[in-house]
Amino acid sequence: MNIDPNTRIIDLTVGELVDLIRETTAAATASQPEQKPKNLEYGIAGIARIFNCSMATANRIKASGKIDKAITQTGRIIVIDVDRALQLKEKF
Repeated sequence: MNIDPNTRIIDLTVGELVDLIRETTAAATASQPEQKPKNLEYGIAGIARIFNCSMATANRIKASGKIDKAITQTGRIIVIDVDRALQLKEKF
């Protein structure tokens, strides 16, 4: 579509405006790389689910510091990046 940049929006037809919006949104979404959503678990129970172990063992794993790079903790809230935790598990 060839629309003069000086054309007022009020002078466009509905079809031209819709086409213009589609073109600009398609160009914007095409330039952004698609990000894979992170696989997250929460709390000691999340650690127990990741490693298929008891809560006591999950507490020991967290206390050992072996998966600290996969854990983000703010106060009492624990967030675990599952993929990173499994990578770190392979090392111990």
